[in-house]
Amino acid sequence: MGLSWKERVFMGLLGIAAASGLTMLILILVKATNVLLPADTKFGIVFDAGSSHTSLFVYQWPANKEKDTGVVSQAMTCQIEGPGISSYTSDPTQAGESLKSCLEEALALIPQAQHPETPTFLGATAGMRLLSQKNSSQARDILAAVSQTLSKSPVDFWGAKILAGQDEGAFGWITINYVLGMLLKYSSGQWILPEEGMLVGALDLGGASTQISFVPQGPILDQSTEVAFRLYGANYSVYTHSYLCFGRDQILRRLLAKLAQSSQVARVRHPCYHSGYQTTLSLASLYDSPCIHTTDSLNHTQNLTVEGLGNPGNCVVALRSLFNFSSCKGQEDCAFSGVYQPPVHGQFYVEASYPGQEPWLRDYCASGLYILVLLLEGYKFSEETWPNIQFQKQAGDTDIGWTLGFMLNLTGMIPAEAPTHWRAQSYSIWTAGVVFAVLTLVAILGAAAVQLFWTQD
Repeated sequence: MGLSWKERVFMGLLGIAAASGLTMLILILVKATNVLLPADTKFGIVFDAGSSHTSLFVYQWPANKEKDTGVVSQAMTCQIEGPGISSYTSDPTQAGESLKSCLEEALALIPQAQHPETPTFLGATAGMRLLSQKNSSQARDILAAVSQTLSKSPVDFWGAKILAGQDEGAFGWITINYVLGMLLKYSSGQWILPEEGMLVGALDLGGASTQISFVPQGPILDQSTEVAFRLYGANYSVYTHSYLCFGRDQILRRLLAKLAQSSQVARVRHPCYHSGYQTTLSLASLYDSPCIHTTDSLNHTQNLTVEGLGNPGNCVVALRSLFNFSSCKGQEDCAFSGVYQPPVHGQFYVEASYPGQEPWLRDYCASGLYILVLLLEGYKFSEETWPNIQFQKQAGDTDIGWTLGFMLNLTGMIPAEAPTHWRAQSYSIWTAGVVFAVLTLVAILGAAAVQLFWTQD
């Protein structure tokens, strides 16, 4: 006896469901291809503890890196309220407490699951270098206080230390060249190394020190001024030197102290302050710096009256007297104070990191003239090389201090993570799979309907 129409339709629908289901399975398993999902994003936090203020920077980079170095970008910056940490000598715990607000902002930006693997570092620069010379125990207490605060946070704390001036200059060189695309650039869908000979130099004028860093045309003859890096598979040899006590704040303090020492009375006529300016200050506060050498003839308990003269010519003469140019006389590869320096080469970027508000208006003349003396007579820029200097605080929406360069170098010590492998279909195969899945479902539902609702004649 043959099959009834109901049985024939039921068997046909089951056959269609089986065939389309098998086809869908084959498309999923056979036509799937391996794809690489983007690597996770890594984060890092760096505190720049300068002489006058502290800043926090959050950086991010893909975990897979490029030739063992992360492709880093600035994700956030936060200015710590209050003075630099070197000012908390009487209450070191407040140095640590001052960091908490910005740290909380940084942690809110970084996914909570990544907090324990986020490297965090505090680098103190010239302000703490001076304090360490003046009172090493006070410097240690402040570093211990900030370390205690940061070690209690849920991050991977890498330490708090006083950064050597040479490191500050060298990391600043990395930063500016990286931001300008001189170390790595994106072209035709991939990261490549730029052409050689395009590197720029870095000049940094802080509150307590100044740094110069560049790649000279010839070899670096004094190895103590040479720093070597390997970034994105390429090697770099950089000349760098830091001059402590030649930062903007300390040079102006040294200038006033020298004028006071040459005065026979407790009154100074300051050529760099504008005419009509007058103020009174204590000699004790003026000499409270390792950059200033006191003389026994001065009574530090008395006050000093300062009057402005507004004489630019005499201001330059007074500023020049703070440099030791005679020790480099007749030497081509020498800057000042007997320090070796090859001839400057290439473009230079300057970061002048000091405030610009109303209280500092009296120092604008002295600051501007000091920069001229430092660059022209100290670092030996000439009429030909002067146009190569550009004054900038940021480049490409990124601050050009030492912190980004430090983080780039740090990524070389953090293990890379390969992109995740996953199996996926092309769009056309995915569409066909959906069609066969729908066909399978319709066939199964049709077979069920036949079985339930088709009554046998």
